[in-house]
Order: sequence, then structure tokens, then C-alpha cells
Amino acid sequence: MGVIIRWIEDEPSGRAFTRVLGRIALYAAVLALAVAFALPFFWLLTSSLKTGRQAFAVPPVWFPNPVVLGNYPAALTSGPFLQYTLNTLEITVPRIFGSVFVSALVAYGFARISWDGRDVVFFLCLSTMMIPFAVTMIPLYIVFFKLGWVGTFLPLQVPWLFGTPFHIFLLRQFFMTIPRELDDAARVDGAGELRIFWGIVMPLSKPALAVVGLFTFLAAWSDYLGPLIYIQDTSQYTLSLGLWYMGNMMWGSLDRYAMSLAASTAVTVPVVIVFFLAQRTFIEGVSITGLKG
Repeated sequence: MGVIIRWIEDEPSGRAFTRVLGRIALYAAVLALAVAFALPFFWLLTSSLKTGRQAFAVPPVWFPNPVVLGNYPAALTSGPFLQYTLNTLEITVPRIFGSVFVSALVAYGFARISWDGRDVVFFLCLSTMMIPFAVTMIPLYIVFFKLGWVGTFLPLQVPWLFGTPFHIFLLRQFFMTIPRELDDAARVDGAGELRIFWGIVMPLSKPALAVVGLFTFLAAWSDYLGPLIYIQDTSQYTLSLGLWYMGNMMWGSLDRYAMSLAASTAVTVPVVIVFFLAQRTFIEGVSITGLKG
């Protein structure tokens, strides 16, 4: 014991001991946050395997007994989930294209090309991020109604084909970290701006492009308010609206409530899989995007 006390009181060892305690406290805090964030998904997953009575039991039943695997096939066959998935993809794919390619093209113009008024236009572009969707929701609906787009997927696709300010900002910051000597060397060889953009800047920007693509996929896959406003026919429902519609149809039945949780889990799983498959690229892109410029 005396040796331990002397080791703690010794200045170098005391500093090392303090660092160890600090690291332990940091890991404990990170672990607590991870558990807090994972708990809702854990509850969703386990409840999807319970009977309806267990899902509403008080005190809560944390682990299903017995495990009801039949909730999944019953839930996925209770509605046109394949059509909901195709509708969601029909909205998601154009959004990803617009956010990745168009936003990258605009960001290249802001980051690599000098022209009069560039900074002013970039400031105006960023200023649109400060306008809440609640402010533009009704004017946009009126515009799309006048165009005859209400009741179609066009209001959920076309605006994203012009790029998004947040993604333009992220990509601009990343493009500014790429050495300009590469552009000069390409121009000596006779390359134009589009050739430089497509042949040099885009291949070097895969981490940032992956971040933009993942952000867009997550937003489009789980979008509820947009389809709720513009889609009127149940045959055009996305997965989010399909889950809402299914929940209303199953209201009041305990077993059907467990089936609804199973459907929600099935819709969430693709997002989790995509994130973990691209986790390394995603973290790399987030860590290096916006550090310079």
C-alpha cells in the first residue's frame, strides 16, 4: 500500500495515473451515451419479436418470451411493402444524384473557379440554409399546385436536382483542400474545367461524396413530411407513409401493434446496414470535410 501511495504522489507517475483515470472516465461516458442511443433501437427490435401483450406489459419485458418470428412475415404481407419500397427508391435515387453530382458541380465553381461576385453568391446560397422549411412549405405547395405537380413525385425529386446548400458548402470546403497544382498541370495538358472536375477533383473527393450521399439517403429514406404533403394516392405511398397507414389500420389490436413494430424494424434495417458498410468512408469524410478553406 505504501508503494502505491508513493507512486501516486510521485509527479510523473501521478500524471500517468491521472491520465488513466481521465481515459477511463471518457470511455465510461462514451459507453453510457452509446447505450442511451442504442436503447430505443434495442427496444424496437425486441418488441418486434414479442406478443402484443408483452409489448405493453408493465413492468416492461426486455426480452421476448416466447420469440414470435411470425410478426415479420405477417407484417410485410399485410400491405404492399414492395410498392412502398419502389416508391421510396424512386424518390431517393434522384435526390442522391442531385445532392452528389449537381452539388459537387456547383461547389467546384465556388471553390476552384474565380469569377466576379463569387463570394456574394456563395453567401446568398448559405443564407438559404437559415430559412426554416415551415416558412417555405405553403409557398412551395402553391407553386407545385399551380404546376400540377401535387399528387406526383416531382415535388420530392426536382428541387434536389438543383443541389442543396448544405452539401454545396461541405463539398466546397473539401475541394479547397485539393492542391491547385493538379489543376495547373491538367490545364498545361489542354484539359478544360469539366475535364478537371470529372477526372481529377471527383476521384479525389470520394470520402466527401460518400458523406453527402449517405446524408441524402438517410434523409430521403425516412422522409415523412414531404410525402405527406404532396402525395395523395395510397398507391404512391413511401415506406414512412406506409408505416403510418399500417399503424392506423392496426390501431386497437395488441398483436397488430407488434406487427407494426416488426415492419418498422424491417424498414430501419437497410439504413443501419448501409451505414455500417460505409462506416469507414463516412467517418473519414466527416473528419476531413470542412477542416480547411
